[in-house]
Amino acid sequence: MKAIRLHAFGGPENLRLEEVDQPCPGAGEVLLRNRAAGVNPIDWKTCAGGGASAFIGELPFIPGWECAGTVVAVGSGVEAFRSGDEVFGFLRFPNPAGCFAEYVVAPAGQLARRPPGLELHAAAGLGLAGLTAFQALHDKGGVQAGQRVLVLAAAGGVGHLAVQLAKAAGAEVVGTASSANQEFLQRLGCDQVVDYHHGALTARINAVDLIIDGVGGQTAIDALPCLKAGGLMVTLPSVTAAQVSAAAEPQGYRVEGIRAQPNGRQLGQLAELAAAGKLQLSLGQVLPLAEVAEAFRLSASGHQRGKLILDI
Repeated sequence: MKAIRLHAFGGPENLRLEEVDQPCPGAGEVLLRNRAAGVNPIDWKTCAGGGASAFIGELPFIPGWECAGTVVAVGSGVEAFRSGDEVFGFLRFPNPAGCFAEYVVAPAGQLARRPPGLELHAAAGLGLAGLTAFQALHDKGGVQAGQRVLVLAAAGGVGHLAVQLAKAAGAEVVGTASSANQEFLQRLGCDQVVDYHHGALTARINAVDLIIDGVGGQTAIDALPCLKAGGLMVTLPSVTAAQVSAAAEPQGYRVEGIRAQPNGRQLGQLAELAAAGKLQLSLGQVLPLAEVAEAFRLSASGHQRGKLILDI
C-alpha cells in the first residue's frame, strides 16, 4: 500500500510517499480501506519533533490520527463491524495510528459507523476536534440545559463545534470572535457573539456557568471573572493550563485541562448529530495524500479557515 512516512523529525520535506506492507488486524481490531484523513496542528508539530513526538518511538512512522473509510476485514472478537461497513475514527492518540495511508488497522472501540448523512471528508476531519469539544463540554464541563456557556475562539476548529454541541445540549451560548466571523457563528446557533478586539470581555459578559477556552494564557486568565462564583473553565491549550489554573484558584474559580481521548461511542453520538443537521464541520481544502507537505504548511501558517483533509 501507499503511505506517508516520516524518517526524521523536522520540516515537511522529511515526509515521503512510499510503498509499505499492508497491515493485518489483530484481536479486537478492524482493517479499513482508508479514503480520507484529517490534518491537525498536532500532526505537523509532532513531525517537527514537538507535539506527541515523545510517544512515537522508533522512526520511520506513518503520521495521522483521523481516518474515514470502508471495513475490509475484522480481527477475532470483533462483533460491532463487518466487511463493507462505512466507518470513521480518531485512533490510538497520542500513540502512532498510521492514518496517512491507504489501509489502517484500528481498535474497534475507537471507530463509529458513518451514516449516509455524514459526508466522507467531514467524517475524516471530525474526530479530534469533535471529541475535544464533546469531552470538554460533557465529560469535564458537565454542561446542562439552561446554563450559559462562553466559548473563547468560537470560530476555531474546536470552538465552532463546541458552540453547536452546547446548543444541542440546551445551553445559551456566547462566543468570542472577530467581527468577520459574527455571521458564521450566528448561523451555527451562537446566541451572542462578542468581538474580542473591542474592550474587556468582563465588561460585556458575566454570570457564565462554563467557559470552553480555546486560547489559553493571559486571554484565558482575563476571562475568568466572566464566570459565576465557583464556575468552571475547561482550557484546551496544554502549554498554559498550569498558568491559568494558578491564576484561577485565588479567585475561587476552577480550571480543568483536557486532552482528547479516542472514543467510538462518543464518535457515534457526533455522527448522529451531524446526520441530523445539528452539527456541521467547517471544511477547508481537500488535498491528495501526496500533497501532505503542503497541507502541513497551510496548517502551520495560521491562516487556514476550515479543516484540512487528505483524500486517499
